[in-house]
Amino acid sequence: QVQLVESGGGLVQAGDSLRLSCAASGSTFRMYNAAWFRQAPGKDREFVAGIGWNGGDTDYSDSVKGRFTVTRDNAKNMLYLQMNNVKPDDTAVYYCAANDLRGFGVRLGAHEYDYWGQGIQVTVFL
Repeated sequence: QVQLVESGGGLVQAGDSLRLSCAASGSTFRMYNAAWFRQAPGKDREFVAGIGWNGGDTDYSDSVKGRFTVTRDNAKNMLYLQMNNVKPDDTAVYYCAANDLRGFGVRLGAHEYDYWGQGIQVTVFL
């Protein structure tokens, strides 16, 4: 069982940077794949970035590739999303998620994740 809590969201100007953090409870987090999803008002939850259990495998949506970087620190049970050059379209509630599908690569579907944080708002203004 893993519990996830996001932090670091807020209001940011377009072109600036922001780092989201996700604190995981439980010693098994280091064995879980993890990802960031986001959901804007009126839209479906979408995959943003994911990372394998040992950090050796990452994947990004086309909309954030080259701007966002996902990392993890298993010694600290932490997941991060560094967001650079943010855009108004990045405005959404961001969620961290985890699954125990080790060996299957980074999964892109929200239904493939068993554990979710409560979400944190990121608002980008011009």
